[in-house]
Amino acid sequence: MIKPGEPWGRPTTAPPDLEVTGGDADLASAVAGRPGALVRFRPDPSSDLARAVGLGAGPVVALGVEVPLDLLRIDDGPVASNMIVLGIPPEALGRFSGRFGANVRVDSRPVFHGPCTTVVISTGEFRRGLDLVPRGHPGDGRAEVQIYAVPGRQRRQLRTRLTTGTHVPHPGITQRSGARVTVSIDRRVALEVDGRPAPATDLVDITVVPNAYRLLL
Repeated sequence: MIKPGEPWGRPTTAPPDLEVTGGDADLASAVAGRPGALVRFRPDPSSDLARAVGLGAGPVVALGVEVPLDLLRIDDGPVASNMIVLGIPPEALGRFSGRFGANVRVDSRPVFHGPCTTVVISTGEFRRGLDLVPRGHPGDGRAEVQIYAVPGRQRRQLRTRLTTGTHVPHPGITQRSGARVTVSIDRRVALEVDGRPAPATDLVDITVVPNAYRLLL
């Protein structure tokens, strides 16, 4: 876990324990059962985590630096290396997108209760190249939480600002951060984990796993 002002990463000459090719979900799946593993990641163009840490798609040129990264673990479910989305993704919000009732707790403290369209829980910053979570850092030991209750007439303008991260702060987007996030919902809604659909749900309990693995840069 990093702290403000502390350097992130350290030199290494160790060989990788794992080599992973693909997207963020492939990376999460590979490291889930290998705590502390040193990973050489060859990201495909879909990887938002790679974008956050400066890894481009294509051949990896190792710089001999390792950085510790976090995972998001859903109780009785998959893990994520970058982002979990409940409901309608922010870039897909339309004027008439429906809401659902949600109760959100962060580190056991209530932070939201009411109708919303979307809940985002993230370690990273980007979603499909959009700067969705400007405060996100994949190695700080915290999850960033965004809860969208933006009025329909404002959603088009919101979408235009996602590229630059200027959609926040917004009075209709609640932002918090913490190590554990619980979301209970009044009906089953879509669940997406690292860009891949998961079974619809009305309850998720998510815990940050700090320093879950090390990425070779």
